Amino acid sequence: MYLHALATALPPASFTQAECWDIAQRSEARQRLSRRSLLTLRAILRHDSGIATRHFAIPGIERVFSLTSDELNEAFRVEAPALAARALASALAQAGLAAGQVDALLICTCTGYLCPGVTSYVAEQLGLRTDVFLQDLVGLGCGAAVPSLRAAEAILAAQPVAVVACVAVEVCSAAFYLDDDLGVLVSACLFGDGAAATIWRGMPGPSALRCHSFTTLHQPANRDRIRFEMRQGKLRNLLDATVPALAATAVGELLSAERKRPGARLISRIIAHVGGRDVLDAIEDTCGDCDLAASRQVLRECGNMSSPSVLFALDRAMRDGAPDEKGDWWLTSFGAGFSAHGCRVGL
Repeated sequence: MYLHALATALPPASFTQAECWDIAQRSEARQRLSRRSLLTLRAILRHDSGIATRHFAIPGIERVFSLTSDELNEAFRVEAPALAARALASALAQAGLAAGQVDALLICTCTGYLCPGVTSYVAEQLGLRTDVFLQDLVGLGCGAAVPSLRAAEAILAAQPVAVVACVAVEVCSAAFYLDDDLGVLVSACLFGDGAAATIWRGMPGPSALRCHSFTTLHQPANRDRIRFEMRQGKLRNLLDATVPALAATAVGELLSAERKRPGARLISRIIAHVGGRDVLDAIEDTCGDCDLAASRQVLRECGNMSSPSVLFALDRAMRDGAPDEKGDWWLTSFGAGFSAHGCRVGL
């Protein structure tokens, strides 16, 4: 399948890590934290963690740790479709397409739950046809963008003339939580909100780039090392200290198998889910000669946005040029499951 457009969207409200520390300090939730937890928050937010700013969609983010589960759910219902629609409208404009030309819309998210899903709201907001195929992918965590593209490839294999839109959207601020668990504290310091939209067709677009050769690795034994759980009606992110090593090992295994695939072209660049500074360091150590500068730049400007992050990194990398005849780029995403995914983008 061929890429016809890639667009991203961020909430307008941007906060430095120092400002996030001030918010945490003023929150009533700090009264529930141990002194050690407060020192941990301060150490991450007041020192260089690879993140300079994050964007939050929830109105009145200063109250985020005091909001009820109902208020957080309502914020996701309002903000996730709006953010996704902004990204998709921009992608359609890039591709020179009207909303009525979209045949299928796939949206992945893990930071909230709607029924009907986010696709229903976005289809209404943008005026998609009433017979458009809508598919919501949930429960795939930070790694969801690449499996979503794989689902788009299946649709185009069945209907080669279709126009397929894929959106990854996360309102991570709707899942912010504070307690004395180290993984929960780290999560509150890393995640931000954002959306990325892509348009795919069965014929080449302006760049002639195509996406193919999808791979996946599941490790259910490591499921509890990174996943959401419900606590008092709120999503609470569990994040184990071994995640950087898990991610690097899984990505390295997928990459090694892809490089050995018979007839495979050279992989000239790796575009990775941003994860966090320690995650990117571990991937570079494991995968050898790879430049993750685009992922690091996205991490610095936006934090970890979960599923849209790898597409933000792809967009960032393409500003400096696209894959050429010398080799393909390899996208990799990973997260809850524990799972990791990969695909090629090239001519």
